[in-house]
Amino acid sequence: MAEKIILLVEDNADDEALTTRALRKAKIINEIVVARDGAEALDFVFCRGNHAGRAPRMPGLILLDLNLPKIGGHDVLRELRADERTRLVPVVVLTSSSEDEDKLRSYKSGANSYVRKPVEFGAFANAVGQLGMYWMLLNETPPA
Repeated sequence: MAEKIILLVEDNADDEALTTRALRKAKIINEIVVARDGAEALDFVFCRGNHAGRAPRMPGLILLDLNLPKIGGHDVLRELRADERTRLVPVVVLTSSSEDEDKLRSYKSGANSYVRKPVEFGAFANAVGQLGMYWMLLNETPPA
């Protein structure tokens, strides 16, 4: 079985670097693919645009920021959940927003989890490491 990919959808280069570093520090060795906007994330998942022609390989986990250029995180989540191929892929909203409306919209749109990015690196690294451990090692996915 192919190793599960982690798709990190993050437009902030610092948050991207911190997330990747935190996953590696937690010994999560899965391949991490980064999409820097919502359109790029959807193109990667559905093998279209710049990703047309590549062999389909569904992420085992999507870490999704909400405030993204081109297509926002809520719209990405809705499109993922509307498609039979991606309906069951775990999506964790990883965002700086603490707005109740963002939390509610995320869960209504099918998020599996909503995690607010801690400001301090140690807390951020711990949170991301725990996410990686849970979703990539402990969580059992539905049968194919």
